[in-house]
Amino acid sequence: MRERKKTRDGVVISNKMDKSITVEVMDRLPHPLYGKIVKSRLRLKAHDEKNECLIGDKVRVVESSPLSRTKRWRLVKILERGESAED
Repeated sequence: MRERKKTRDGVVISNKMDKSITVEVMDRLPHPLYGKIVKSRLRLKAHDEKNECLIGDKVRVVESSPLSRTKRWRLVKILERGESAED
């Protein structure tokens, strides 16, 4: 049986590349020993076929086979338009 592909929700922080976006995924988890809430930030490069994402958009990405040296994710859908998208 095939494993499900990972999905992540994040915010677009860069769309300057052609057909590519940089998505920042934030996690808030308790520290394993001390219990304090720790933020972790993960930046992913994702494929945006139609160049439709703008900075500040909340998006969902899914892992895929390697598309380039750094791109390993594909855009699934735009969950919410950011503030810069309304200008």
